[in-house]
Amino acid sequence: MGLVSGLLLLPLAPVRGTLWVADHLLQEAERQMNDPRAVQARLAALERALEEGAIDEAAFEEEEERLLARLASPVRYTGHRGGAS
Repeated sequence: MGLVSGLLLLPLAPVRGTLWVADHLLQEAERQMNDPRAVQARLAALERALEEGAIDEAAFEEEEERLLARLASPVRYTGHRGGAS
């Protein structure tokens, strides 16, 4: 990258930095969301909420189905995203 193009792109540095941070936050959120241990912990908390009467059977079944589908998904976070970075 030449000096002129580097100087022209300098005002975009904060934007690129913000996008980099946002991308890494998204990757971490996806990793945590798809971690089987986290999903199992959510299932246990969901079961407790049902037992304590905090949620009804319909809400329990809806959330349980969503969580079980996440556990059964063959897609897992691998530490990097496909596509251009």
